Amino acid sequence: MPGSDCGGTCGSRSFVTTSDLTKLHRVCVLLSISPFTEIPGVSSGCQGGCLTCSDYNGCLSCMPRLFIFLERNGMRQIGVCLPSCPTGFYGTRSPDRNTCTKCRPECDSCFNKIFCTRCRVGYYLHLGKCQESCPEGLVPSDKQRECIPMCPAECDACQNSDTCTRCSPSLYLLLGKCHKVCPDDFESNDQLMECSPQLHCEVGEWGEWSPCSRSGKTCGFKWGEETRTREVVQIPSVSGKPCPPISEKKQCILKRRRCPGQGKKKKAERRGERGPRNRDKQNRGQGQQEKKRDREREKGDRGESWETGDQEDSESRNKTEQRRRRGQNRDPVVLTEGGGPEP
Repeated sequence: MPGSDCGGTCGSRSFVTTSDLTKLHRVCVLLSISPFTEIPGVSSGCQGGCLTCSDYNGCLSCMPRLFIFLERNGMRQIGVCLPSCPTGFYGTRSPDRNTCTKCRPECDSCFNKIFCTRCRVGYYLHLGKCQESCPEGLVPSDKQRECIPMCPAECDACQNSDTCTRCSPSLYLLLGKCHKVCPDDFESNDQLMECSPQLHCEVGEWGEWSPCSRSGKTCGFKWGEETRTREVVQIPSVSGKPCPPISEKKQCILKRRRCPGQGKKKKAERRGERGPRNRDKQNRGQGQQEKKRDREREKGDRGESWETGDQEDSESRNKTEQRRRRGQNRDPVVLTEGGGPEP
């Protein structure tokens, strides 16, 4: 390993460089006996990516592609080897070693010593530099710690002068623009204050037809119904197209009209219905016969009174017939023009 502060080289044999922070100088140690000669306070079997290390100062050099970073611990600094430099530092690579260098005071993080990537509180980033004020046409953003373009009037927050990220009250955001009314195929979301795409109902394929039945039975009737259904795949949004019917029916003929044992049951019911009707008919016939016998009995008790009444009725009818005939035989009266009878 080449030595930098030894005033040259230590000869043709190999040597190592170490630091003694207590005396603030470096020394070159010649390995005159063997390459594996141990040096007091310096070790080559280090941990954590160190190539060489010290019990007092940690890593003195790192494995290839690792950065050496000096951590302050009270009055002393301890070297550590890292794959990348921590926040507030930037890495510098060289053929001899890779080091971590602190950013400028106003930078919270940086890419190199002249290009900041984030500013500290009170400074605003613009073109890689942290400034206390923004140039004309830009406004400071305390949240982003950057100089950003002035937002349009309808925006409460924006990414640039053309793209809003939050709209003023009562306006809805859509693709970086603010709208009073959402355009077609979009609907207003009052919770997010955004224009959300409309969701239309979507249904699946029809299922198979059910067996022909009526009132839950597949027999006992001539006509029945078959049904089939389909599922809703996408529930519509508030303004989306509603779902079409998800079930339908059609009329069908039952293949088996009579249920097992139904014929015997109906015959028994018909017999039971005929029995009371026959009994009522017999009772009515008996009542009519009894009334007829009562009338004949009364007629026999009165005897001649019935015959006398019949004779009087016959004579009255004869007299009425005679009067009618006499009226028809009279000559007709012809009236003259003066209204009197003709001579």
